[in-house]
Amino acid sequence: MRTNHLKHTKRLPRFIRLLGRLRPLDLPVTHRHNTVELFHGGRSFFEALFTAMRSAERTIHLEYYLIHDDRIGADLAHELAAAVHRGVTVKLIYDYIGCLDTPASYFKKLIKKGVELLAFNVPSFKRGVYWFDKRDHRKMTIVDGTVAFLGGFNIGNEYAGCSADKHIFRDLGFSIRGEAVCELETIFFETWNGERSDTATLKPVDRPRHPVSKVGDAAVNIISGGPRQRRSYIREAFQVNIASATEEILIATPYFVPGPRIIRSMLRAVRRGVRVRLLLPARSDVRLMLLLGRISYATLLRGGVEIFELEREILHAKVMLIDSERTVIGSANLDQRSFHRNFEINCLVDNVQFGGQIRELLLEEIAASNPVELDVHERRGLFVRFMERVVSLFAWFA
Repeated sequence: MRTNHLKHTKRLPRFIRLLGRLRPLDLPVTHRHNTVELFHGGRSFFEALFTAMRSAERTIHLEYYLIHDDRIGADLAHELAAAVHRGVTVKLIYDYIGCLDTPASYFKKLIKKGVELLAFNVPSFKRGVYWFDKRDHRKMTIVDGTVAFLGGFNIGNEYAGCSADKHIFRDLGFSIRGEAVCELETIFFETWNGERSDTATLKPVDRPRHPVSKVGDAAVNIISGGPRQRRSYIREAFQVNIASATEEILIATPYFVPGPRIIRSMLRAVRRGVRVRLLLPARSDVRLMLLLGRISYATLLRGGVEIFELEREILHAKVMLIDSERTVIGSANLDQRSFHRNFEINCLVDNVQFGGQIRELLLEEIAASNPVELDVHERRGLFVRFMERVVSLFAWFA
């Protein structure tokens, strides 16, 4: 697909009107000078990530939902310990619930090596049951304040493609160099400060100031979401971009519980002539999410949305491409948890070259996936329909 002046002319007024109607509390800052690199598959992602860590001279800041004590987890621990030994300051935020299966000894060893650790949302009876439903779902590493690695990759063998075939995750990651990295580092320290002191007055953390470099032509907006916000910036970013599309929307997400607003946005897009294709998982590490995701299939298929299910691996990529050039990519799923209860980090990348790479990859995945047909979907058994009704009662908590 080629960009053209007519397409921009049609899309821009609608985009501006939607921003005005939604009235976000704070419009995201556009960082216009960045280089964004896409990593398709865990091997290339972790190779680039560890290479960047080896070149770190001042700081490494990491924030991850899940860290396994396996081969990739051991490689990470080795690189962090080596960086500390060179005099690099290393800070790591990990989600307490996400890492419940990770032995405490793993983190104790990191502390002994000099890594500064912060467990996100440690259980506390003082907060009642609220603490249990809050997650730090971000996946982010920032090296020397100049390059950031983001996407769907947690730290574990299944993400790097070195576990048993049936457990390999199909994921996407990317790196950013340029102006946007400074905002990502600010978000990291907001979490670091917030979790270190819930009730006491927060003390600012000293962090080195790095010169802002203008290294590319990719425009990047950072969309940070969390339960402390009065409205969901993550959902609004999806909604506004869907509504601005004029030709094509491609979406891949592993957990699909979009809610009525996103569904309506997709159906409106189809009615105005936009081709909408969804790539969803045929199997999942959370089986309940498959039932929840398929509840909306009939409505979407009748409305003209095309749905494809990936079978050969477990889909874990979280990406949306608008008109081949504007990409929403990061840690957030199209589900209620990512919209309202997780701390997430997404990036809106406006760049034709990056969008072209995303489109090529998504179309390859769609071509290798099974299309969902309405008549076949409607013939699913009574037991499946009954279970869908039951789990739909708990969709908000999934």
